[in-house]
Amino acid sequence: MLSLRRSLREEGSLLPAGVRCRAMKTTEELCFQPATELAKRLRTKELSAREVVEAHLAQIERVNPKVNAVVTLVGEQALDVAAMADRRIARGEFAGILHGLPVLHKDLFPTRGIRTTQGSPIFADFVPDRDALIVERFRAAGAITLGKTNTPEFGAGSQTFNEVFGATSNPYDLSKTCGGSSGGAAVALACGMAPLADGSDVGGSLRNPASYCNVFGLRTSPGRVPGWPSATGWSPLNVQGPMARTAADAALMLAAIAGPDPRVPLSITEPGEAFLAPLERDFARVRVAWSADLGGLPVDARVSEALKAQRQVLDELGCEVFDVTPAFAGAEEAFLVSRALNMEASLGPVLDAHRDQVKSTVAWNIEQGRKLTGPEIAAAERARTELFERFAAFMGEFEFFLCPVAQVPPFDISVEYPESINGVPMANYIDWMRSAWYISATAHPAASVPAGFTRDGLPVGLQVVGRYRDEFGVLQLAHAMEQVRPWWKQHPPVAR
Repeated sequence: MLSLRRSLREEGSLLPAGVRCRAMKTTEELCFQPATELAKRLRTKELSAREVVEAHLAQIERVNPKVNAVVTLVGEQALDVAAMADRRIARGEFAGILHGLPVLHKDLFPTRGIRTTQGSPIFADFVPDRDALIVERFRAAGAITLGKTNTPEFGAGSQTFNEVFGATSNPYDLSKTCGGSSGGAAVALACGMAPLADGSDVGGSLRNPASYCNVFGLRTSPGRVPGWPSATGWSPLNVQGPMARTAADAALMLAAIAGPDPRVPLSITEPGEAFLAPLERDFARVRVAWSADLGGLPVDARVSEALKAQRQVLDELGCEVFDVTPAFAGAEEAFLVSRALNMEASLGPVLDAHRDQVKSTVAWNIEQGRKLTGPEIAAAERARTELFERFAAFMGEFEFFLCPVAQVPPFDISVEYPESINGVPMANYIDWMRSAWYISATAHPAASVPAGFTRDGLPVGLQVVGRYRDEFGVLQLAHAMEQVRPWWKQHPPVAR
């Protein structure tokens, strides 16, 4: 079993005195209301920021001990900020589009004055003196930080557990994993602990946990949300983006966190405000490519069954759906080499200084980066360029490409990663997530959209891939699908 050394489960309530669970009706009204609606009600003074923050802190106190999603809580600080937000609201002043909304930050992102562990014993008590850029933008938009969400060590792997806080449980079945690496964020959203949460994605870390927890996760285009600080500022592989319960909520959040920054060389110059435009759109005769297995990847029958039913939604929207898969030749080489290189660049010094405290899969991946030769890196770069050109041409013919997010449904929480799928052995700890990282290698935006449940009640997400840098199109299609099948409204029993 995965170890469970320290967590909020064991620390007990960290809420300030006087904050207690409200009546169930009030909690559900506020904690499962869309962020867009909460923002409107705050602006019209129908709600106060303190009311909203108190409701979410109460939900964390009530539900988090069961799932272990929030690992560091700053309740007193959040209430103080909420009081300041209310004073500004009373004067008719608003810091930005997220004014008064509570948010949670992934424990990989530095937060000034708030513990940031990266899920590693090495940094178990580290408190940064600066914010990550994404956190800066949340603050500038008026959001109120509630705390940090759990992640696997250094964000490596799609199973959220570490030696500092232990494992995060899937809210739809506590014996199953929530995915990762933004697993704590996905669980917190599913359980109504916050309306918005951030995450990052290399090989599926925004999409996989969203799929496993019935929420929305968007892998953005490289540079859409500038990542700073970073040791790999020129790499298009590691991106940051929004997690929410709906596409509209994700669009609201993206409007706050997107936009250029001079510290990040790959920044896209388009301002974030572009994502405030209405998402409504007519999808009649829009050409959509559908692939059940991305050209032959093993996919669990339970996933295939759930997604087959979701395909009917596209017919109801009037889309023209074609069973066709682009050629993913070179995706494996491009992704695995780039990932290993990035691991060495960002974590190599940590391994050298603390080898005995770094988990084996992370150490292995860093060592893979150290073994790379110049010709191997050059070949991977050629493969990535050819893949991008080929995929972009494919997306010129089809506006969207739809496929599974994950090849298996949520698995047992005691298992670090699936060692086989449909009898096919997996080569390493990320091999089972090819359906996600094949898309990462193309540099195209992709979202995990709630797409129903397996027969035993486990969530399944559908991956919606858009044209290059067309996050808005992805959000539009996801929004339209939600109107037909609002799966996001099926909240986990543990959170009610």
